[in-house]
Amino acid sequence: MSFSEIKQKKWFKVISNKYILILLLFVIWMFFFDTNSYFIHKELDDDIEALEENKAFYKGEIEKDKVFIEKMKDSNEVEKFAREKYYLKKENEDIYIIQHEDSIKKDNDNE
Repeated sequence: MSFSEIKQKKWFKVISNKYILILLLFVIWMFFFDTNSYFIHKELDDDIEALEENKAFYKGEIEKDKVFIEKMKDSNEVEKFAREKYYLKKENEDIYIIQHEDSIKKDNDNE
């Protein structure tokens, strides 16, 4: 098949049209090389999605903290929290920490 035979094909005539060539080059340029290319938009969309997930997570954390702050306005709850979390005690008071055997990590687990 020679070049003159290829020139006679309908698809070659369509592709060799200068307007089609310009349009094809424009589409390729916009899709791959432009600063606003598809790949850059895809990357930015992924970043936006990740940031929206972070936003939802932190909004949930803020709501938990607000509930905790409201709970800590009660002095009995503050005392309970301090005793449980930080093992604080009143004067002349002894604290005993009881651990169950199944909750203690053993050094010889493999034996």
